Amino acid sequence: MSTEKKSHEAHSGWYEVQYATREAQEKAIADWKYDQENNTINHWIHSRLLKLVDPLVTERKSWLTVGDGYGFDANFFYRKGLDVTATDISDTFLPLSQQHGLFEKYSVENAERMTFADNSFDYIFCKEAYHHFPRPYMAVYEMIRVAREGVVLVEPHDPISKMPFLLALRNIFDRRDTTLLQKYWKNRYSFEEVGNYVFKLSEREMDKLANGIGLPMVAFKGINNNYYNAKAAHEKADDSSSAFKKIRRKLAMHNLLTRLTLMPSQVLCAVIFKKLPSDQIMEALKREGFQIHIFPPNPYAG
Repeated sequence: MSTEKKSHEAHSGWYEVQYATREAQEKAIADWKYDQENNTINHWIHSRLLKLVDPLVTERKSWLTVGDGYGFDANFFYRKGLDVTATDISDTFLPLSQQHGLFEKYSVENAERMTFADNSFDYIFCKEAYHHFPRPYMAVYEMIRVAREGVVLVEPHDPISKMPFLLALRNIFDRRDTTLLQKYWKNRYSFEEVGNYVFKLSEREMDKLANGIGLPMVAFKGINNNYYNAKAAHEKADDSSSAFKKIRRKLAMHNLLTRLTLMPSQVLCAVIFKKLPSDQIMEALKREGFQIHIFPPNPYAG
């Protein structure tokens, strides 16, 4: 069996292993609803990631969520009254989440080989799933094929392209021994228990991907958001929680270091556009702090 097939099967069965009973599955949805209703730290963390698409939901467009195992991402768009379809490689939660009224439509899909026709949805939204794919570029090309207007990826940020010192250190170490730096940079090569390599996003890689297939624009925004703590996840995201106050202090410090370019943002949102967006969306992206990369046309394209 090929490595990618093993990874697909492992990811497909992951939810059934983690939530082996209907009771456990119902509890996961109940916990999520509790977080929504009580504005917990867990809800606050995920809301910050979902808020990255705010410039794109100013217009009524159709959405497809990819790698949306619980269907919680689809619910974000559904509550805004938008046409949304949830997808994941696993069918453990999607039927149950539909029964709970979190969305109306779903489909069980392998992100690397989707069943939808070209240009089926205006936008594709893929949050914290890209790094799970055994062949993520293949999945991105599929998303671009299925999208009419653009693809939104939200993932951990690859730090090396934003940290010249780390890049220089790597180059120095690698000249002598390519294994030396791994003693100190433990997650230089990261793998998940289900078998896949952990891919991270970088602006340069997305620029190259878009230019390679003649797309006109990519927009980027980074945020710091790695503050999950299982023990405090269900505490209120306000000053009544000492854990949340600690998170706010960390966030302020990390934001300062990012502004000073001493550390990259922890999370990167990349919006790959198949065509230039409307003036309304372009202005909304700028207001929300997105960096806009508009590419020159290929002078040699036929």
